[in-house]
Amino acid sequence: MSDFETGEDTVETGTLPLDAWHRAQGARMVEFAGYHMPIQYEGIIAEHLWTRENAGLFDVSHMGQLMVSGAGAAEALEKLMPGDFSALGEGRMRYSLLLDEDGGIIDDLMVTNTGGHLALVVNGACKWEDFGFLREHLPDDITLTHHEDQALVALQGPKAVDALSRLVPMAADLKFMQSGLADWDGVPLYISRSGYTGEDGYEISLPADAAEKFAEALVAMDEVKPIGLGARDSLRLEAGLPLYGHDLTTASDPVTSGLTFAISKRRRTEGGFHGAERILDLLANGGPTRRVGLALEGRMAAREGARVYAGEREIGTVTSGGFSPTLEHPIAMAQVDAAHAETGTALEVEQRGKRLPATVVKLPFVPPKYVR
Repeated sequence: MSDFETGEDTVETGTLPLDAWHRAQGARMVEFAGYHMPIQYEGIIAEHLWTRENAGLFDVSHMGQLMVSGAGAAEALEKLMPGDFSALGEGRMRYSLLLDEDGGIIDDLMVTNTGGHLALVVNGACKWEDFGFLREHLPDDITLTHHEDQALVALQGPKAVDALSRLVPMAADLKFMQSGLADWDGVPLYISRSGYTGEDGYEISLPADAAEKFAEALVAMDEVKPIGLGARDSLRLEAGLPLYGHDLTTASDPVTSGLTFAISKRRRTEGGFHGAERILDLLANGGPTRRVGLALEGRMAAREGARVYAGEREIGTVTSGGFSPTLEHPIAMAQVDAAHAETGTALEVEQRGKRLPATVVKLPFVPPKYVR
């Protein structure tokens, strides 16, 4: 398990459409992003390895599903993000970054052209802040809708395509970062071939009142098991994918965070997005730090906040860390001085008063298996 935050239940904690279903499946529930969420069923490592070899069903309904519509919606979003949404074809999606006026990262998110509007999926922990920021900065004639009545589930793993295409044949025709509308037993599904585990898989948006029936249909298949957020976090860490609030904050920028691919080619020339001058300067000249992967020796994992050293000099901080079930040794992501960010650089991480040997390695730790 890596830097996945849990906390004590409070009376304010919300419930998601599949709450009772998770409990009936034997899930251990925790508070996360303001909701009761399943962190594990039979164990994080077992669920992690199952997803790598089969298909895991994740409930990600805590995430925010937003719709942006109206004439000029793409251009309006381009003022707040570095993506090229005007050229985004119908059924195509793009990873992007919501930026404050100085180019700091408010959130990372997915933007999809559904044909009639642009759909955004944002992180659950900051969805209300995102909604407020968008409402403040988008023109009044752009409509922003929050789909609170929609559930969102992810089916991830090498056998996800086999399982989902039994219910929805069109799923097999989608490639990575493509999406489309389908019908299952009278239930409208919006399916994208995407996810945040590094595995092939899908995210499916559907009416909340149909979520339990759909989940039951999937887990009835031999290759599908429900998987908790603990394994989702260890999978995304192995995939080298940043977690907002940990690896990314408003103090982060796309360049030093290693997310330059989110700055579309046209935007690198034209700019015109929040913080463009600073970000394009960093893109041209480099920044003082870089997000890197660290492979650690031994069995002790480095956790978020652990200090990173080159000799006696402190040169960075761990932003996510944990034990890798796939690689069978601890791994971490850290923000370190650019002078010590080259692959192969020997460093140390201080954890519980001990110095742990670490080596800078290329991200991702485990190669992705996307179907392009």
